[in-house]
Amino acid sequence: MPAVFVHVSDIHFGQERDDRVHIHADVKQQLINDAKEVVSDIAGGAAHGILVTGDIAQSGKWTEYEDAGRWLDELAASIGVEIHRVQMVPGNHDLDRSKLSFAGKQILDHIRAGGSKEYESILNNPTDRAALFARFEDYGRFSFGYNCPLNNEGAFASEMEVTLAPGRAIRFIRLNSALLCHGEERDEHPELIIGARQFTIPRTNGVENIVLVHHPLNWYKDQDQVRDYIRSRARVFISGHEHDPKVSVDRVEEHSDVMMLAAGATVPYKSDSVFTFTYNIIEFDWDGEIDGLSVTMHPRVWNPQRTCFEADHKRLGGKHPKFKLACPFFRNGDRVGARTTAQLTGVAAAVSANSSEPTIEMVPAESAEGGPQPMPPKIEGYETARLRFFRDLLEGERVRILVELDALSEKSDERMSQGLERRLFDLLVKDGKLKDVERMINKLIDERMDGTK
Repeated sequence: MPAVFVHVSDIHFGQERDDRVHIHADVKQQLINDAKEVVSDIAGGAAHGILVTGDIAQSGKWTEYEDAGRWLDELAASIGVEIHRVQMVPGNHDLDRSKLSFAGKQILDHIRAGGSKEYESILNNPTDRAALFARFEDYGRFSFGYNCPLNNEGAFASEMEVTLAPGRAIRFIRLNSALLCHGEERDEHPELIIGARQFTIPRTNGVENIVLVHHPLNWYKDQDQVRDYIRSRARVFISGHEHDPKVSVDRVEEHSDVMMLAAGATVPYKSDSVFTFTYNIIEFDWDGEIDGLSVTMHPRVWNPQRTCFEADHKRLGGKHPKFKLACPFFRNGDRVGARTTAQLTGVAAAVSANSSEPTIEMVPAESAEGGPQPMPPKIEGYETARLRFFRDLLEGERVRILVELDALSEKSDERMSQGLERRLFDLLVKDGKLKDVERMINKLIDERMDGTK
C-alpha cells in the first residue's frame, strides 16, 4: 500500500479579523471533514502523516500555535494517524519580528549586503546565531514537540523515514529558508540564503529524499547551488509561500528525475479566483516496473458556491495526477541483498497481497559534530507523550514533572534548555516512568484549566 500524507501549507493561524474569523474556522473544519472522506476512499481509512510547509502562524506568537496544535490534533484523528506524525518547516510568518534585537537587525543587514560567506561567518558565532533564532522562540518550542527542531543541537533532530517496499524507502528532509526573513524580501531581488550547512543532504542507497521547505527556489540568493544539490540528491522538492499550486518533473539525467511541487495556501487571507483555499493529499509508492518512485496527487480546492472542498482538476496534475520518477538511489539500493528489478516487483506484489503497511521510523540525523544521534526509546506512547510534554506544558510544569519524578534535583541550578529537558524526559521513560509522566501531564493541564474557570 502507498504511504499517504495530507499536505497543508500557509495556514496562517491568527490572521483572522472581523468576519474572517468565522469563515476561516468553517474552512478549516470542512478541510478536516474532506480529508477524512478522501483518505477513506484512497487508503482504506487511514493516512500515515501530515506535512506542513510553513506559515503555520501569522506572527509567530504562542497563542497561534496553541490553536494550530488543537487543529492538527483534530485533523490527525480524522485521517487515522497519531497526533505526533507531523513533519513541519518554518515560514516567514513563523518568526516573531517583535523579538528582533538591534544587533539582530544589524546582522540581517550585514548578511543581505553580502552573501553566503557572511552568512556562514554569522552562523559560526553562537551569539550572533542566537540573535537570529530568537525570533523563532515560540515556533521552536512548538516544532520541538513534534521532533522537528529548527537547528541541529547535536542530539535530537531527526527525519521521518518511510519504507515503501523491502529495500526501498523515502526520507523527509526539512530545510529552514526563513532565517533571514525580515518582512520586505521579494523574489525579484532574492535575499534569502539556504547556506552550505543545509546542502549536505545525505545520500543513501535505497532511500530517496523528499525535501520540505517554505520558499521556492527563486527566493534564494544561492539558488543555483541549492538547485544543484536538490537535483543531485533529492527526488521531490515541496514548497509553499507563493500560494500558487504548480508541479513539474524535470529529467536531471538518465535514470534521474526531480519533482518540484509548490503548494497553494490552505488559508489565504481572502479567497478569490486566483488565490483560494487549497490543500493536497499525496500518495508515495514504489513503482516496481521502473524501480522508481510513484507520486499520486489529490489536489483539493474550495468551491465557493458549494462551500466545501472538491477535487481540483485544473492544477497539480489535473485529472491525471500520477507521476513516475526515475530514482538513482533506488536503483543503487541493495539493503537486503542483491535483487533484480523483476525480483523486487515480485516482492512488491507479495507485500500488496499481504496488505502490508508502509513502515514509518524516526531515524536520527547526524549531529553537528558528525556523530550519530541517540535513538528515541521504542516504547508505545513515547512520541505522543513527548509531544504533549513540550507542546502543551508550560516550562514550570515541565520542571515540576522532572523534579517530582526524580529526574532533576529540586536544588539544581543548571540552566534548562530543550536539549537538557529532552535528555531528562528520555531518562524517565527509560526508567519505566512513562505512565507516571502521562498521569502528571494530564493532572497539570487539568489544574491549569480549573484555575482559568
